[in-house]
Amino acid sequence: MKALVFHGPGQTSWQEVPDPSIKDAADAVVKVDAVTICGTDLHIVKGDVPEVTPGRILGHEAVGTVVETGSDVRSVRPGDRVLVSCISSCGRCRFCREGRYGQCRGGGGWVLGHTVDGTQAEYVRVPFADLSVHPLPATVDSHEAVLLADIFPTSYEVGVLNGKVGPGDTVVVVGAGPIGLAAIATAQLYSPGLIVAVDLAASRLAAARGLGADATVGVREEPERLVEDLTDGLGADVVIEAVGVPDAFEMCTRMVRPGGRVANIGVHGKPATLHLEDLWIKDVTITTGLVDTHSTPMLLRMLAAGRLPGAAMITHRFELDQMEEAYDVFSNAGRTGALKVVLGGPRHDAVAVPPQEQ
Repeated sequence: MKALVFHGPGQTSWQEVPDPSIKDAADAVVKVDAVTICGTDLHIVKGDVPEVTPGRILGHEAVGTVVETGSDVRSVRPGDRVLVSCISSCGRCRFCREGRYGQCRGGGGWVLGHTVDGTQAEYVRVPFADLSVHPLPATVDSHEAVLLADIFPTSYEVGVLNGKVGPGDTVVVVGAGPIGLAAIATAQLYSPGLIVAVDLAASRLAAARGLGADATVGVREEPERLVEDLTDGLGADVVIEAVGVPDAFEMCTRMVRPGGRVANIGVHGKPATLHLEDLWIKDVTITTGLVDTHSTPMLLRMLAAGRLPGAAMITHRFELDQMEEAYDVFSNAGRTGALKVVLGGPRHDAVAVPPQEQ
């Protein structure tokens, strides 16, 4: 098969590799129908995630069709169309029993495209298939469903839930890329009073307004002063960091009110300074986290009901063998205007209903 292989910082190639096969009785092999690229993949390519070694197939998000299952798999069978979660769960360890699948100690957690071969390929082996894939209704579009493999549960769990967004809150989202936009969309489930989006790119700020941000501001337009003005000098109740660079995190800690919450989603490859000399007296809560994907079934129901803006976040579509071009477009989002890029198909916009016999 063909797959995108990491060869070291700045080096990837779409090349032939051996087909995956069942290695454990809990595995499934899935034919990839649709896949996307995550900001974390860009961090890997830059060399920010040293656990990813040369030779690894990248990617941790996909929609596909089950082609083979191990003898222990009970929830899916060959022919089923499924969402492949970015997180794998053994279901047995302490953390999995607590619903904290991202911290799995039984061989799961974030493994796809990290410590085992991932989804940016024609086929992928999925460990712990019973708990790590989700059957999809026929009415759900593959291109939209793939957004629920990572960005929507990540933004919702690590941003909105960790940040404890509540009714009437002022919420600032720093970074209006796909993760930040998904945070804006899911924060609205809790009726905040005001959502402010901060970003460098005008196109992303426009997308943020389209997805429900009440105010937007460029990084060079004094966002801290705007937040101060909008909150009568108090600061935001919740600030969500969705970039993964030190300056963004430090800005978040300056924007939060006393007693407020900073929820860090961004993947950081460099140290950020924690200014405890300013924060110790403010009763500020700072949370970090890897997504657990415990919310995925609920989010899938919302997507099927038309309650999530999946299509609005997809700006570019490619064939699977255009992987390298898709990476170029996604990694140069400031120039291309890319939000989410999706590769492959087929799409499932409607259900075909056979004609009734007369």
